[in-house]
Amino acid sequence: MYRHKKIYELRYTDVDAYDILKPSSLLSFLEESACLSADELGFGYDAVAPKNMGFIIVNWYIEFTRPVRLGEKLEIQTWPLRPKFLIFFRDYEFFINGEKVGVATARWCLIDTANFKVLPPSAFFEEGAFDNYNTERSIDFKAWKIPSLDGGNTVYTKKVTYSDYDHYFHVNNTKYADFLADTFSVEEFKGKYIKKLQVTYVKQCKIGEEIAFSREEKDGAHIVEGKVDGEVRVQFKVELDEV
Repeated sequence: MYRHKKIYELRYTDVDAYDILKPSSLLSFLEESACLSADELGFGYDAVAPKNMGFIIVNWYIEFTRPVRLGEKLEIQTWPLRPKFLIFFRDYEFFINGEKVGVATARWCLIDTANFKVLPPSAFFEEGAFDNYNTERSIDFKAWKIPSLDGGNTVYTKKVTYSDYDHYFHVNNTKYADFLADTFSVEEFKGKYIKKLQVTYVKQCKIGEEIAFSREEKDGAHIVEGKVDGEVRVQFKVELDEV
């Protein structure tokens, strides 16, 4: 069955102070692999953009069995699944020298880029387009709802600037991972890595807006919310583990 495969060699700019893969670098790899896969299958950027359509990421769930380090070569395998209603699913598996080190799953939406309204699959795809799609799952994950914070003080603020933008003129999904990491101290990551990462993108953030991030622990996980004027725009759930 179809899988797109690409190897990413971790460079100095891809890792943190402890030479472990940064979440923003990982999300960049995943976005790149998803785009290349979509190109292969005929629904990439060059195919949908002329129709004023595009895909935006709604949720990530990522899980690793061990840290990925500087100099290692991370093979990412990805494939799309049949959409359900308005949601497009894509799964991933991660390998280093044949060793499976993690999995991920993501939910995307097809949008009208003129007004950002969500479109049904039939707006672009013909009937039967998904009949031969890979039905394998990297992980059977269904717990997409991230719990809200009970309170939590603001631990970090970020004003959206030009370098945060992508070609949809909003903050690129990978940038939020750096914002997330900045809610932690360097010391908190010493001897640890992100074992599980879940992200929900609630609403776009635009240039000039200031995002206030609050964080608290719940049931062994760190919950982070990013708000603009009190409105939740992005949520994270993070579990750390010992290196």
